[in-house]
Amino acid sequence: MEKMYTGKTKDVYKLENGNVMLKFKDDCTGKDGVFDPGENTVGLTIDGIGKANLQTSVYYFEMLKKAGIKTHYVSADVENATMEVLPATVFGKGLEVICRLVATGSFIRRYGEYMEDGTVIDGGYVECTFKNDAKGDPLVTSEGLAVLGVMTPEMFESMKEQTLKITKIVADDLKTIGLDLWDIKFEFGYNNNEVILIDEIASGNMRVYKDGTIVDPVELTKLILNR
Repeated sequence: MEKMYTGKTKDVYKLENGNVMLKFKDDCTGKDGVFDPGENTVGLTIDGIGKANLQTSVYYFEMLKKAGIKTHYVSADVENATMEVLPATVFGKGLEVICRLVATGSFIRRYGEYMEDGTVIDGGYVECTFKNDAKGDPLVTSEGLAVLGVMTPEMFESMKEQTLKITKIVADDLKTIGLDLWDIKFEFGYNNNEVILIDEIASGNMRVYKDGTIVDPVELTKLILNR
């Protein structure tokens, strides 16, 4: 297979049928050995997190399919930590979309003088950052995305609407097993001019708490799948 891209937490390969294969790795974003989905660099390696992220992704992609939400997901091979997906074009050189239900992490590092860590954000808050390690994944507004030619305002509204809807589905599911979703990170692309969710819905891309304590990604996957 032809390797198309090497990412922080997965490698991307081109398949002969025109689809794409994602190979999940055991690397996590964080800093100084501490897991943090809001960081833009690999900070630690957790044994088994690749499969854990894949299993969580498959679980939620299937859930979204039943809810009528289109994604790039086709199938998965959990044993080999791979997922086959539809080809999709990313926005710009890569865009991350974060939905925040509780203020914490990088949000507080930026805006801590206005809001206390742990403050609930009613209705959720969606923000976007460019994937650019050298510049610290800079924030970008919907107007900025339009000016830069990355996406139209209509595409942004579709992406935002889907983000809020998907986040609610994930949060409601976690709530049934006593878990609280604080924030979650997505990626979107377009396929046949339609904005769709791509990449993953991974335990390593969400910040989840149980009884006031953050749940590490591998444990989170166990709680999600072994209910």
